[in-house]
Amino acid sequence: MTALLRPTSGKRIAFFLLLDMLLSLATLYGAYALRFNFDIPLRFFSSFDTVFLYLVVIKVAAFFLFRIYFIVWRFVGFAEAKNIVKAHVAAYTVFTAVYLLFPEEFDPFPRSVIIIDFFLSLFAIGALRISKRLLTEQEHALGQQPALLLGVNPKTASIIKSAQEGDIPYYPSAVVVLTEENRSAVGTYISNIRVYGEETLETLIDERGISTAIVTSSLTQAELQALYQRLSDAGVTEVKRVRLLGGQHDKLEDLSIEDLLARHPKDLDREVIAAFVKGKRVFITGAGGSIGSEIARQCSRFGAVALALIDHSEFNLYSVGEEIPGAELEMFSVTDRHMLDAKMAAFKPDIVIHAAAYKHVPLCEANKATAVRNNVLGTKNVIDASIAAGVEKVVIISTDKAVRPTNVMGATKRVTELYAGNVQSGGTEIVAVRFGNVLGSSGSVIPKFKRQIEAGGPVTVTHPEMTRYFMLIPEACQLVLQAAAIAKGGELFILDMGEPVKIIDLARQMIRLYGKEDEVGIELCGLRPGEKLYEELLIDDSEKKTQYSSIFIAGKTDYPIGKLQEDIAALLAEDDKVSALKKIVPEFDHKP
Repeated sequence: MTALLRPTSGKRIAFFLLLDMLLSLATLYGAYALRFNFDIPLRFFSSFDTVFLYLVVIKVAAFFLFRIYFIVWRFVGFAEAKNIVKAHVAAYTVFTAVYLLFPEEFDPFPRSVIIIDFFLSLFAIGALRISKRLLTEQEHALGQQPALLLGVNPKTASIIKSAQEGDIPYYPSAVVVLTEENRSAVGTYISNIRVYGEETLETLIDERGISTAIVTSSLTQAELQALYQRLSDAGVTEVKRVRLLGGQHDKLEDLSIEDLLARHPKDLDREVIAAFVKGKRVFITGAGGSIGSEIARQCSRFGAVALALIDHSEFNLYSVGEEIPGAELEMFSVTDRHMLDAKMAAFKPDIVIHAAAYKHVPLCEANKATAVRNNVLGTKNVIDASIAAGVEKVVIISTDKAVRPTNVMGATKRVTELYAGNVQSGGTEIVAVRFGNVLGSSGSVIPKFKRQIEAGGPVTVTHPEMTRYFMLIPEACQLVLQAAAIAKGGELFILDMGEPVKIIDLARQMIRLYGKEDEVGIELCGLRPGEKLYEELLIDDSEKKTQYSSIFIAGKTDYPIGKLQEDIAALLAEDDKVSALKKIVPEFDHKP
């Protein structure tokens, strides 16, 4: 019994074939009735069965030709509706031709019935096909959460369609215009959903009890922040964005803290980056980390002919290797000069990008000797090995914590900047690139805050005035490559990270995004060893502009290389690492 009731393609065709015949009979009789004002003369019934037989055979043939019987009932849309119209036009055109060629077959027959029946049949058969879709949409609407669509564009129509087909758990209650160029759409309808002006936003949210908003427009960060604040103040607890997935399809995602905070550089020059990387052999240290792995992806994307990925973490190296199958994976520490020389000699890199470093401030404070050895000796080894191997360009990744450092990690990075800027490099161009925090990196506060919020809190913030710069990892890495592309050697580049953000504001926004303002609190836990309230990107005002507004060059600090090498050797041998670091970096104000 269950097998008999199970829907199949054959059963669907038989079902619609029978209904189409019955509807065709009904519409033809209705056409006669309308033609004769519901008083059909008896003599016209003599040819009625002939007219019906010819017409239904031609219609069924046209329906098969236009694949009407192969439509999935509940997915009927505009394309299917067009085919139903085309099939009717074709069927009634053929029937008219047959009638004109053989009029005696249909005599007596009122010709106006053809036109009347065309419209009746089109309406009846079209209504039959769309009825399932209408019932399904009504069922979905009853079980879905009302949402406000913000923006008028093709993505809006796509989201409405997904909602009507039950692909998302939301049903659009209204559409709100966000940009001036779409003001003309106010008062119109998109798939029976009315479009309202932006001034009605709060009223719609209040009157319709809306707690979810879906943003379909492309907004600047400032516009998105203002909109999010407005929605939050109006009582919306869930904000979604529509993103392009795979270049073709839209995907609905939660609005993220990265959307609200990330700085999006407007002067990314991908042509310059591609020209710098394409066809080159690139050697990347720290390739398993957040920055190193993204640089590896970017180099692969921009056409590097070969990649050597270096990391001492087995799992991290394995993970990035899975993403870039053609890369050479080398597992060793950059403190091993012998391995560096051997691998560079074998690989023969054109570009070396040094991202390997210990970056976690409290851990570096607790392990000063290890931090100095890895960050200072490791970087010196990479630079010296690159010079010995005749590498064209070396890029050293630095940090904003190197500016007037208050911790060991920042001081070690400043030492590496000094070495990169003063070493006698021969034909090797060596540059350092300094930038602030990146959103979502392994050492970022964002993953930590997410874990704390998901665990029910509290979210721990060190100090209410703590501020940091933020940028998305892919964009920061592209700017690194862009700076390297325009470098001549010896520069210290600074990336413009936008405006600094208070960490406590970041915590509040994340809690609000999770909709847990009443559940999760913020706890101040005090500054950790080596931390300072404000990070800086520039040492003084001597920075120079480049052709790109997001990239600056810091003023050069001269340090006789012979003296610097002696001081680095003393630093590595000295037990008191802080004092030895202060000799090289006088502005180092240690905050234990």
